[in-house]
Parts: sequence; C-alpha cells; structure tokens
Amino acid sequence: METFLYLLDWFIPDSFRRDRSDLGLARVFVFTHLFGPALGQSISIFLYRADPNPGLVCWIIIAAVCSFWVLPFAFKITGNLQLVAFGSTQILAFASLFGSYFYGGASSPFLPWFIIALFLGFFYLSDRPKDLALLFTVNLAVFTGAYLAYGFPERVPLDDLAGLGWASIASATVYMAWMAIYYNILISTRSELEREVERHRETAAQLEVAKETAEKANTARSIFLAKMSHELRTPLNAVIGYSEILLEDELERKNPKKIADLRRINDAGKHLLSLVVDVLDLSKIETETEELNATTFDLAELIEEAVTTIRPIAQQNANELVFKLLGDVGLATTDATKLRQILLNLLGNAAKFTEAGKIAITAVRTEMASTGWVEFRIQDTGIGIAEDELPNLFIDFRQANASTSTKYGGTGLGLAVSQRLCRLLGGEISCQSELGRGSCFTVRIPTVLESGHPIAYREETLIAAE
Repeated sequence: METFLYLLDWFIPDSFRRDRSDLGLARVFVFTHLFGPALGQSISIFLYRADPNPGLVCWIIIAAVCSFWVLPFAFKITGNLQLVAFGSTQILAFASLFGSYFYGGASSPFLPWFIIALFLGFFYLSDRPKDLALLFTVNLAVFTGAYLAYGFPERVPLDDLAGLGWASIASATVYMAWMAIYYNILISTRSELEREVERHRETAAQLEVAKETAEKANTARSIFLAKMSHELRTPLNAVIGYSEILLEDELERKNPKKIADLRRINDAGKHLLSLVVDVLDLSKIETETEELNATTFDLAELIEEAVTTIRPIAQQNANELVFKLLGDVGLATTDATKLRQILLNLLGNAAKFTEAGKIAITAVRTEMASTGWVEFRIQDTGIGIAEDELPNLFIDFRQANASTSTKYGGTGLGLAVSQRLCRLLGGEISCQSELGRGSCFTVRIPTVLESGHPIAYREETLIAAE
C-alpha cells in the first residue's frame, strides 16, 4: 500500500500535500488517469475488432484514450489541478461524442461516457460552472451540427457493436465505482471534520464561560482585598500614631526597656501598613479604579525627594546612595505620585537587599520622534537574582525564591505594583541581574501622559552617554 501511495504522490505537487482533502482529491485524479485508460483500452480493442475498416476515426479515439496517461505528468509539471481536470473533461467529452457520431449515433455505446464527462467536470471544477456549461454546450453544438448536416455515418452495424457496448458498460461501471468509493470516503471525512469542529466550538464555549467565571472571581477578590485593606489602614494608623506618642514620652523618661518595646510596635505597625498599602494599590489597578492625575513637575526635584526619603533606610544597612543626572531631565507631565511610588519601591528594594554596598540611581531624557522619554536606572551591588528566577519578579505575591521571602520578608507585591503603575503611565520596567553581584532595574516612561490614554510603550533603546 505504501508503494502504491508513493507512486501516486510522485505526481502530486507539494502544494497539494498540506491539506488532507486536497491531497485526497489529487490522489483520486492521478489514480483514475493512470488506471482509467487501462480500462479504456478494452474499449479500443473491441472497437478495432468491430470496425471492418479501422482507419483515422478509430485511431483518433484510441489516441484520445491514451492521452489520459499524459495528464498526471501535466499535473506534476504545472501544479494546476483545475487546468488538467478541465483538459481531461474536454478530452472525455470529445471522445464520447466523436465515437457516438461515427459508431451508432444516439444508440452508440460511447454516449454514456458523455454523462460521465459531465459528472467528472462538476466533480473537479464545481467552482467553475460557467466554464463547464460553455464546454459542454460547444461540444453538443458541434455534435448536433454535424448530425444535421451529414447525418450519422453507418461505419459498423449496431449489432456488431454489442461487444463494444458490453466493454463500455463494464468500464464505465468500474470507473464510477471508483468515484463512488472516493466520494463516500470524502463525505465520511467531511462529517468527521464537522464533528471535530463542533467539538472544538463546544470546548471554546466552555473555555469562554470558565474565563468569564474566573474573571468575575478575580474581580470579586480584588474588590474584597481593596475594601479590607482600606478598612485596615485606619486602625493601623492609630496604632502607629499612639506608639509614636508613647515613644516620645518614654524617651523623655529614658526607660530603655519600654523604648525598645515601643519601637518594635512602631516598626511592626509601619511594616504592616506598607503591606496593606501594596495590596490596596494592586487591587485598585486590577479593578481599574486607579485614577491618573497628570501634573507638570520638575523631574530632578521628584528624584531628589525619593532619594531623601530612602537615604535613612539605605544607611541602616551601611549602604552608599548615589544620585546622578545624565544631562538636563527637565519637566514632565504625568502622575507624579505614581512615578514617586515606583522609584520608592525600587530604591527600597535595593536598600533592603544590599548590605555595605552601593545603590545608584541615574536618570536620562531622550527625545524620540514626537515623544520625549525619561529613563531611570536603579542599580545596586546587593544579593542579585539568578537568571532562571527573573521571570518570577513581576508576578503577584511572588519573590525570586522562597528563601528571599523567609530571610527578607515582604509580600512580593512591590515589583508587581511597580510594573502595573509603569504601564498605566505608558511605560515599562525591566531588570538585569547577576546572582551575588547586584541588580539593575530600568524604568522608561513618556514625559507627557495623554489624559485617559497612556502612550503605548515602545521597545526603543535609550542610550545614555556615561
């Protein structure tokens, strides 16, 4: 069977092998035109024996039957199935009418092959009905015109054509059986494909329902977290505020034990408040309730404010904090609060994961086309991140690895919030890091934020001359 299919596929161009239905149709064409003429030769033999004076007419019919063997090679060369199928239909229509005219007229054993030619024409060329109608109309017109002009010549008596008739019927039966078997296979294949498509549609519908359910559940979760986080802020602020008042009193009384206890309470309250704020920010972004408030401000001043805020935290771990502008960064019209939060998150992380090292923040402004862009780089000499752990950085509630969370604490929301805020401002955040040697986070945002429509981040390289 494999050898047989290999023989058929040798004639089939590569363009017909990509689709199963196209390949099946091409194989049927090649098969019927390789083995069909072999059946037709039985008709040629009976015709040659029935005609007492076989001449040019007989040889024309035999040549027409043999010409079908040329068509598979024409298909291989041209790669055009419609063209060679049109030629096959024309040859069969001509041979059937030509044979009918000279051998038996309206009672000729060749005439049924004209019906088969009509069937094959619409089988292969169903999308060209006008061309087929013209082809058969012209052939019938020539046949009718010849009959009206000259009548049917009686080359062989009808009784002598009985053997030819039986050979023609047998050949036509076998030929149509082939086509019927293929047509049945084709219908079965299409039915299976339709059932498969229907199953895919049902699966897609189920996935859509599941997606909508998951989105609703996610939205409900975000709303719940936002409400709970908001409710927690008030009592936490009270705890922090009263602990600071009590701490001031104990500092005056110089009671070391109470001072230490109150500082633990105050630090724990501030830490818990920072976690609650992260959850609240993330929930606002996810529920699309985060509002942008674009104002015009000096970028250098905003960076200085962020550095001043983080400097005490950096100094707690004996870190050096460096701030550098690469040229004049100028003014920006965007949400200053969101941008400040991004920088504080990144600087805070750098201070937390670096000990007795260096933290540097640099800023550079670049004009590209009609849009100005500002790039911030926050670089540290801290613990760094392994390459295979980088994909976890911006996932909600995830840190680089479990040991990071155990040793340094945190919820793993800071970078996720920062990334979402960057996108709200029309920019993006990226990270380069090497385990044990530090990290470099790069934030790129447009200097002008379109109201309600953040500028889409474009992957362009901002080059700063060191």
